[in-house]
Parts: sequence; structure tokens; C-alpha cells
Amino acid sequence: MFRKILIANRGEIAVRIIRTARRLGIATVAVYSDADSRAMHVAMADEAVHVGAAPAAESYLAGERIIAAARKCGAEAIHPGYGFLSENPEFAEAVEAAGLVFIGPPAAAIRAMGLKDAAKRLMEKAGVPVVPGYHGEAQELVVLARKAREIGYPVLVKARAGGGGKGMRRVDRPEALSDALATARREAKAAFGDGRVLVEKLIETPRHIEVQVFGDRHGNVVHLFERDCSAQRRHQKVIEEAPAPGMTSAMRAAMTEAAVTAARAIGYQGAGTVEFIADVSDGLRPDRFWFMEMNTRLQVEHPVTEMVTGLDLVEWQLRVAAGEALPLAQERIALSGHAVEARIYAEDAARGFLPATGTLHRLRFPDGAAKAHLRVDAGVREGDAVSPHYDPMIAKLIVHAQDRADALDALAAALAQTEIAGTTVNTAFLARLARDEGFLAGDVDTGLIERRQEALTATPAPDTRTIAQAALAACGATWKPQAPDPFDAISAYGHFRPPVHPRTIHLGERALPHTVTGLGDGRFAVCLDAADGEKTVTLTPGENVRLAVWPGHVTVFEGADSHTFRLHDPLGLAEEEAAGGDSLRAPMPGLVKLVRAAANKRVKKGEPLLVLEAMKMEHTITAPHDGVIAEIAAEGAQVSDGAVLVRFS
Repeated sequence: MFRKILIANRGEIAVRIIRTARRLGIATVAVYSDADSRAMHVAMADEAVHVGAAPAAESYLAGERIIAAARKCGAEAIHPGYGFLSENPEFAEAVEAAGLVFIGPPAAAIRAMGLKDAAKRLMEKAGVPVVPGYHGEAQELVVLARKAREIGYPVLVKARAGGGGKGMRRVDRPEALSDALATARREAKAAFGDGRVLVEKLIETPRHIEVQVFGDRHGNVVHLFERDCSAQRRHQKVIEEAPAPGMTSAMRAAMTEAAVTAARAIGYQGAGTVEFIADVSDGLRPDRFWFMEMNTRLQVEHPVTEMVTGLDLVEWQLRVAAGEALPLAQERIALSGHAVEARIYAEDAARGFLPATGTLHRLRFPDGAAKAHLRVDAGVREGDAVSPHYDPMIAKLIVHAQDRADALDALAAALAQTEIAGTTVNTAFLARLARDEGFLAGDVDTGLIERRQEALTATPAPDTRTIAQAALAACGATWKPQAPDPFDAISAYGHFRPPVHPRTIHLGERALPHTVTGLGDGRFAVCLDAADGEKTVTLTPGENVRLAVWPGHVTVFEGADSHTFRLHDPLGLAEEEAAGGDSLRAPMPGLVKLVRAAANKRVKKGEPLLVLEAMKMEHTITAPHDGVIAEIAAEGAQVSDGAVLVRFS
């Protein structure tokens, strides 16, 4: 076994690897960028090496710097985690050439599966069923248009490299193909450095089911059963589970056999995932699933497999890379219970899942779950920042229970007890999905979230009492009758009459004027100006309320929902008025990739104005109303969160 390894990654996967390595007595070396100097994985590792600036291309993707760091620290092997360099065959070869061990599959296996088109041709030869489509080399529009007609619309345009939904577009009609190809190619080029695409038949009622496989250097290959990752938005996984709902023994036998065949066909070693798409229009059938791709690395959702098998997949990776045989033969790998995983992201589900940034002023997870085992995999701590440079995932909540119903119930309860303030998060969306009737019934396909998006992402308005609680917290009221400093808390006592404090807080664009009146005995009356008249709520600070007060804001938690109120800032209001009220601001930091309008142009509501690239994904910014553009951001401009993109006349 290794004495010391370097982890060429960051965030929760780096923390995850460190924990297993520590249990096995292996020393760890972390790498970090300028943005991660105080990150959790840096603090946990035995050593840490700075490798460059915040952009990934200048740090976590700088393979030569990472290899140099490993050699300098005396590490024997490099674990790439997932993402970044994990599926880069050139990096794997460079690691081996430097006399180090790459904790992953051979470069030849990565290369064989790295391009989706070549991988599918290889799988066809191996007898693994493949989705009908065009997987050839030609990239000309006329060729792809002809192939799309032959396949039959709707089709799916997909980047031939990478994954995670980047460079993927559904096309329902021929006239939309050109724009879809252009967008997919730009995204693919930005994310993977390869803008080439393939075209496949779109399966109308698909389930995304994948099989965890493992191989060693001694010719052994096993599967660790399947995971269902059909709950997706924008082709990115949201909730994953194992085993797949409704899986039959015949279907499992056919799918796991196909996965092992795929792994054997490329001489696979280490952890890998063979992803399939199944047509469930007539239920799960052994003759209605096809190979999509193989991820030649550990997956984000690997914890659900660990939960249902009781195995540590990172430990298996380390043992296989060290030359050991697989710890267990196929017949000794058993499936027990049901596990679900929810990915908590800094994103605004109500605004099309736009990524968000910010400092995590509050980050609290529950300690446990009823009738279930709860696990939290996180790579950030309270006080850390969600950076625009990297994936905005904050944590994963993983629950293992006796059956699916208990697991989903425990997951929803855990999400309701989670408290995150300082950035917009998707916990309420995840909790609604976990309790969705169709999802609970196992009636899930990759289009479920899109069909139910309005209900799943609806944000309930806070009630009067919630607003009053935020108002009371915003003014700093506490019950301190013996406080030595009279300015320590808002006074709840007046000599001749109760003291009245007029104030204003904001919820989004809505101003909420109110008065706070001290009643004595630690009680306060909050009187709110409402459309239907004044409403008064009597409160004691801190009574039966979950909230977080952070710079300029108060967040009140109600189950999985949260409401963030902004404190009144007269100077900020003056700046807003000076900037011009009728403007469109950047929903996140990003690059203005394309500009489709110009100054003095009249536009209609919903018309595309520009394309903002953030976190390697493109987001189209549309006109919020009819109007005439006075100014618009320049193409190629790097903008910050909240920067004015468009100003209307």
C-alpha cells in the first residue's frame, strides 16, 4: 500500500479521499489555487502545495505543476478525483512517465472511452447495445442535418468529449439544428477543449441507469449493481439512488452483464461507471436499454453504491492501484436496503437553476435521520465562499434506509433541517422532489423535473409572522433586561410610553416598512404596513424560529424553504437610482459570450439579448419586457454578479 498520495482535486471529493487515506494510514498532499488557500481540503491534508491562479486552467488543470508537486513532496501516487484531470489520458501517461502511479484506469482505457463516438463504435463491436445515431467523424452541417433526418427527429446533439450535460442540446425540428449545433460546440469547446459533436436518436421516455464496475490488474472485473440517475435538470443529475426503482432480476442481469462486457472489452482497471439509457415507455425491459458512455473514474454519486454494498470505493481504488486483487469476488458482493443522494448546489431553481456565488455565513446540517443512516459529504465549511471559478456544489446528503420510501422520507426531513445562508441554494427544490407523488411512486424519467418544474421550483411567499420575525432580528432585538450596555439591544422599555422604532427591510424588490415597539418583559410588537391594512405581531426574540443574521441580511428558515430579507441601505438605494432603475443585471459572474442586440434597438419581451457563459455553461439572457435598449454590455466582457448588462431607455 502507498505511504503518501497527492490528490489532484478540490472540494468534497478531495475531502472524501483524505478521510479514507487517513483511515488506511496513508499521508496526503493537497493542491490548491489562489481561490482555495483556506479551503477545507487544504486544512485537512497532511501537506498542501500551491499550484496557480484561481482559474482551473492555471491551477487544477496544470498537469505538469501537479506532477512536480507530487515528486517534490515524495508522493508515490496521484488520485485525480473526478472532473479536472481524472479522464485525461495524457495526464495519466505523464504521471506514469514521472515514475508515479495514477490511481485510475490505464490511459488506453480512458482514451478508448473518452470520445463518445469512438466508444460507441467499440461497444457495437463488443456486442453491447448502442443508441441509434451518427457517431462518425464528419462535422459539417450538411452531413449532420442529413443524418438527423435519417435518424428521425427529435434528436440529441451531444459533445463527443466530456459529460455533465455540457455541450448537449435537444433538437425537435430541422430548422433548429444549426443554432443547437453552434451552442453545443461552444459549450463543449469551453468545457472540454473539443467542440466536435455527435447526433443520436432522442429516447422520448428515458431512464438513466448506470452500473458501477471495478477491475484489477489480474483480469478480474465485477459490478457493484446499478444506480438510477434519472432525476435530472439540464442533463445534470440531481437525486441519485441505488438500486434503481422497479428493477427486475432479468433487467439487472442483462444490464450488469453488458457493463462487465464493456469493461472487459477495454481491459479496464479501477473504478468506472457504464451508463445506459432505457426506454421505459413500456416499463423496464431487458431489450430496451442502450449504452450511452463510460465514465472512467469515480462518480459524484458513488456514495449510494457504498451505502447499499457496505464497501469503500476509494479504498478499492487505492488497493487496485497498488497492485492488489479486488477485495471481493462477484458472488460475495451483496445489495442491502436503499440509498438516495441529493446534491445541494448554490443555484436559483426558480430562475432556471442559475448558478450562484457567495459566502456561506450559515452552514448547518442535521446530525442524523429517523429510521435511516445519514451521511453528509461536503468540501466547504461555514465562512467559506462559493467561487465562480468552480462547480457550485456545496454538499451531498446521502441517506440509507431499509426501503425506498423510508430513504426518501428521511432525505426530505434532512433537507428540511439543513440551514444555508449567504447564497441561494436548491434545498427547497430537492425536498419537493423527494416528496413528489410521481417520484415517490418510482414513476421517474429524465423529463420528470422539466414537466414538474413550476411546482417543484415555486417559492412560497413568507407569511406575516415570518416577515415580523425577520424585522425583529434585523433590528438586533434581544432580551437582555440586565444588559450593562444600554446600546446592546433595542430598548423594550420607555419611561413614559413604549419606545417605537420605524424601520424598513426588503424582500427582493419589495420594501417592507414597519415599526418595532418595545413592550417590556422581552416582548416586542412588530406592526407591518400591508396592502390590506396594518398587521401587528407580538414576538419574543428567538422564540420558535430558525434564522441567520449575516451582513446586511436576515434569512428565516421554514422547513426546507428559506426567505432572505435585505436590510435597508439608503446609500445603496441612491446608487440604484443613479444607475437607472430600468436595467437588466447579471444573475451571476460570467463572460458575455454573444451579444444579439444593440443600442437603440426596440426589443420584445422574451427576445434573446445576449449569452452569458458561467461555470462552462451558456445562459441566454432575454428581455424582461418590451422596450428600447439604451446600452448593452460588450461581447467578450467579464462581468461580476449584479453588473448592469442592459439598460433600457
